[in-house]
Amino acid sequence: MKRILIIGATSAIATACARLWAAEGASFVLVARDQQKLDQVIADLRARGATTITPHKMDAMDFAAHPAMLQAAVAALSEIDIAVIAHGTLPDQKACEQDAALAANAHALNATSVIALATAVAIQMDKQQSGTLAVISSVAGDRARASNYVYGSAKAAVSAFCEGLRTRIAKSGVQVLTIKPGFVDTPMTKGMTLPAALLATPDQVARDIVKAVARNRSVLYTPMIWALIMLIIRNIPGPIFRRLNL
Repeated sequence: MKRILIIGATSAIATACARLWAAEGASFVLVARDQQKLDQVIADLRARGATTITPHKMDAMDFAAHPAMLQAAVAALSEIDIAVIAHGTLPDQKACEQDAALAANAHALNATSVIALATAVAIQMDKQQSGTLAVISSVAGDRARASNYVYGSAKAAVSAFCEGLRTRIAKSGVQVLTIKPGFVDTPMTKGMTLPAALLATPDQVARDIVKAVARNRSVLYTPMIWALIMLIIRNIPGPIFRRLNL
């Protein structure tokens, strides 16, 4: 039976992952800031076969609350087999360009809070000498674009952090998975004009994540076509990339 901690449990991708693990009879600690949405997710997972579910209300930006949350998770699960860090938001790039505090806050939510939580979970898994830490980053972190560089730079920090953490903690038997979704049809992307051919559903992404965790992957581009797309984008010469104004 898998023992799973999900932070940002009400996000579309996290919920889709949890449904797949619930069908296997997993036990969960689910962390989110919106109690009403969390209650809905819990009812859904129980109907799908989850063994036990422990809810924990927390705002990821409340750094002082992180230790108590992790302590509660360990108390409920004994050990954490899989931890998923899935919280975040897509900031208004134009607004961030005109407001330094807004830009800093967006970066803190999408990068600093993720790094803080990943560090805390890694300490626990290091003690266990086991576990998989799966962190949702983004293809946006591979190369910051003019249209979303506040978000992209935050995700670049998360991806770089996970790479270093993976190397450091590997000797403990802990796996760190960096998840880089492309365009996903979620509330976060609602209202955006996105190419239909590249738009994945949360269920598609979740299936890729669950497989990647089972196979001890280090980096996951999902859908897989994004590995090729980002390889091309990363290698576009700077002067040309700037003219493209993506």
